Amino acid sequence: MDKNIRTRFAPSPTGGLHLGGVRTVLFNYLFTKQNNGKFILRIEDTDQTRFVEGAEQYIYETLKWCGMEPDESPLIGGEYGPYRQSERKADYRQYGEQLVEKGYAYYAFDTPEELEQMRITFKTDTNPSPRYDATLRLQMRNSLSLSKAETASLLAKNTPHVIRVKMPFNEMIQFEDMIRGVVHFNSSEVDDKVLLKADGMPTYHLAVVVDDYLMKITQSFRGEEWLPSAPVHVLIWKHLFGLENMPQWAHLPLILKPDGKGKLSKRDGERLGFPVFAMNWTDPRTNEATQGFRERGFLPEAFVNMLAMLGWNDGSEQEVFSMEELIEKFSVERIHKGGAKFNYEKALWFNHEWIKKLSAEKLLPHVKKVFSEKNIAIKDEGHLLKVIDLVKERCTLLPDFVEQASFFFRTPETIDIAAIEPKWDEHKNTFFIELIRSYELATSFDAETLEHSFKEMAAASQLKPGVVMLPFRIMLVGGKFGPHVFDIAANIGKEETIKRIKNALGLLSKEK
Repeated sequence: MDKNIRTRFAPSPTGGLHLGGVRTVLFNYLFTKQNNGKFILRIEDTDQTRFVEGAEQYIYETLKWCGMEPDESPLIGGEYGPYRQSERKADYRQYGEQLVEKGYAYYAFDTPEELEQMRITFKTDTNPSPRYDATLRLQMRNSLSLSKAETASLLAKNTPHVIRVKMPFNEMIQFEDMIRGVVHFNSSEVDDKVLLKADGMPTYHLAVVVDDYLMKITQSFRGEEWLPSAPVHVLIWKHLFGLENMPQWAHLPLILKPDGKGKLSKRDGERLGFPVFAMNWTDPRTNEATQGFRERGFLPEAFVNMLAMLGWNDGSEQEVFSMEELIEKFSVERIHKGGAKFNYEKALWFNHEWIKKLSAEKLLPHVKKVFSEKNIAIKDEGHLLKVIDLVKERCTLLPDFVEQASFFFRTPETIDIAAIEPKWDEHKNTFFIELIRSYELATSFDAETLEHSFKEMAAASQLKPGVVMLPFRIMLVGGKFGPHVFDIAANIGKEETIKRIKNALGLLSKEK
């Protein structure tokens, strides 16, 4: 790269951050860090009608959780601020005016009623959805159809107006996309987009170009839904700043529904029972709550890894990547052109792999958090570290640690006596009474010794170890789950093991 790399993520603070948005951040971030560049967060809040309280803070928290914090942002600052578009309002008007002066944009004074009438008046069988474009603009009330004197008079009276781009008629516009190669558009397929609204705020089309120029953005990764707007942006770049200063664009493929038919939406998640937002989001306007991947129990490492593999691979069979490996191996050339189907089962697989991969020390804060939420007190972190290593291979989501490990720290509230009772008899009852006596006299209580003595006692009682091992497990943990039963006994200790056996024997005697 022959110049300093500067990329940006420019979300609107309108709600929770969708999978697609976080993947856009990720590809920006990987490319930037691989090239020792600067990653910028810019808040695009020019549409104040869509602004949602708390959404900007949500964006910061999401990026922090994912390990993709920006180098410059509204929070951090930087030499190219301010980093909220609403605070840059004065910049945009002058650039809109420049385009008008050069003949590449114009003032439009049409009222909402006149615009609605246009859609009715000019509707035909061949043009069922009339647009404000090269074929109709001279029929409307704007500085192209009005005289200079009329235009000047309307402006002098502060008549509400917008500035629209003047799209040329039947011209070929092209640019080279980093993923798709050369992309062509016919200018007549695009309407005269509003660049500056009546309230003086820019639309995305003007603001994104002006801000990318002023912030010296060199590459821009964004969703392919922005491809239809690209001709407008190319023309604004050409007429304001020169195409040589335009960032390289990479339009990312969509994340698709699990069946591949259409873009993945929040409704799909609600319908199929999986999250589509990075973190929990509650809409302050409706109080509608949406669960996120973080609260479902995903590790940030797994979430990021899963997103990277939605539409990219390094050409090998490797699927599990750390952030450091992704930064090292990422390449734009390996981004797929087609959409990537979202597969929740695969997302769960990534999380399971990362739970197995991480050390107990790395998992400790996550497990402590889910335990705390269930009011499970941890007095000894060293003990918890041992337990995490014992059970982590059995956990797919972080809350699974509660089921798989809570019995190490508190006596189970319920015992599945119904799973023991059908095959229970006096012979087995006697075995467990003798086991209690043996444990009371035991001088060592490690897993290996416990297993050896248990099997010896079973053989002496003419019982197969398997027929008493399942009841023993249920007595200790409450059900048919958990790691090696003698590891459990050794970890909860002699007194607690004996107490749980006695408790279960008492329940079984009541069943008789």
